[in-house]
Amino acid sequence: MSAYALEFNSITVTFHSPDNPGQRYTAVADTTLRIRAGEFVSVVGPTGCGKSTLLNIGAGLLQASSGDIKVFGEALQGINRRAGYMFQTEALMPWRSAIDNVMVGLQYRGAPDADARAQAQAWLERVGLSEFGDRYPHQLSGGMRKRTALAQVLALDPDIILMDEPFSALDIQTRQLMENEVLDLWAARKKAVLFITHDLDEAIAMSDRVVVLSAGPGTRPIGEFEIDLPRPRDVAEVRTQPRFVELHTQIWAVLRDEVLKGYAQQLKKAA
Repeated sequence: MSAYALEFNSITVTFHSPDNPGQRYTAVADTTLRIRAGEFVSVVGPTGCGKSTLLNIGAGLLQASSGDIKVFGEALQGINRRAGYMFQTEALMPWRSAIDNVMVGLQYRGAPDADARAQAQAWLERVGLSEFGDRYPHQLSGGMRKRTALAQVLALDPDIILMDEPFSALDIQTRQLMENEVLDLWAARKKAVLFITHDLDEAIAMSDRVVVLSAGPGTRPIGEFEIDLPRPRDVAEVRTQPRFVELHTQIWAVLRDEVLKGYAQQLKKAA
């Protein structure tokens, strides 16, 4: 078996305007990125640089214009069925209770209802929601909905977990609680994680490695940093360590100019 759970090999993604086929926009250019089995990798970059595009490529939801994707050494064809995807926006079905949302993926896989419900309940217990299985999404707080979404993904026992800024809408206290929960669950199972975030502090606190993307168009990795902070980590406490500050300074030195470029591009579009 390949040492890499997920490989992006020389990926380029070019979009064509539906109104003007000759008009092109290259979101990602000649990007190579590899995530080892059991490794937690975060990707940071300016707004609109193509981070989510990479995640959708890895999930098999979007096809690259050139290059190839490998999953545990095998070429990806269609949907990546060894990956679970936790979206930035709400993905819970409002007409289903928390437990019904968690068990829906298991049902689609053919698990008997009783087995799916038992597994869903076990995962709700792991994320601290054992007493809330009968609540509907509108009856849950933002943090509880994120816990439910996390249980929904993990119940399928994916070998790869793709996370697209999953906690960006939460207040800072709830966010840190969720970050620590993810780290605890990850440490217990050691799945490969590709985590997209705008928050450099979050990326450093959670990851084994942080990858910096350039501003678009044609984003590409321009820096990779091994995060040698000891585990287990508390995401609030680790921020006070001198090594955390050193890493932040090093990564921000690479990221800062790209963020300024991205900001300038956003202003230009808005003008």
